[in-house]
Amino acid sequence: MKITRQKHAKKNMGFYKHNFHFREPFQVLLDGTFCHAALRNKIQIREQLPGYLDGATQLCTTRCVLKELESLGKALYGAKLIAQRFQVRNCSHLKNPVSGSACLLSMIEEGNPHHFFVATQDQDLANKVKKKAGVPLLFIIQNTMVLDKPSPKSLAFVQMLQTNQLVPDHQKQSIVQLKEKEGLTKQEGEKRRKRKRAGGPNPLSCLKKKKKTQESQEPSAEKKKRKRKRNRIKTEAMQSVQKKEEE
Repeated sequence: MKITRQKHAKKNMGFYKHNFHFREPFQVLLDGTFCHAALRNKIQIREQLPGYLDGATQLCTTRCVLKELESLGKALYGAKLIAQRFQVRNCSHLKNPVSGSACLLSMIEEGNPHHFFVATQDQDLANKVKKKAGVPLLFIIQNTMVLDKPSPKSLAFVQMLQTNQLVPDHQKQSIVQLKEKEGLTKQEGEKRRKRKRAGGPNPLSCLKKKKKTQESQEPSAEKKKRKRKRNRIKTEAMQSVQKKEEE
């Protein structure tokens, strides 16, 4: 059972490394519910999580999570002690603290640029995390930590990337630069020009045909003039002959 769980974790980690560029040390945001579940199930998060994710980890939380655990009193005192051992990440709620779940959601806004994992037992928070692409989700089940499989949102995002529908701007610029370097853009332009030249009739051929018709008409007119001249000469000769006979 442990081997199959490790295989699934390795496969899911490969997905996030390849498609969302997750790198060590992996930053894991934990809330109070996860710390409480780990204490109840006697899980050593700091010792066990790096082996499960197959890489170095940085366990962290926020001031809002610590404030929330403090307000809940003795019931979650042990969870508060565990969370206090982790690094505290700065959030935007310094003056006006919010709930732990709302704070963690704000930390993964705008495409999760810091590549955070979210570790929680809060089902409502987990459902909201799944609606964001590229955010790995950790939870505890049957005394073990589990990395959830990629959400449908993450899978759809990767599929759109593969079909070049969401190519980042910097990648588009690099593609254009490579094309210009290899001279592919010039060749494409030349091909398009050749196709335009190939279509349509040649206007010069039409002009030549018209010239031929005009030239063919010119000699016929000259021939008619010569015939008239000959006839006129003949008639004049006949008339002169008749006059001589009469004399």
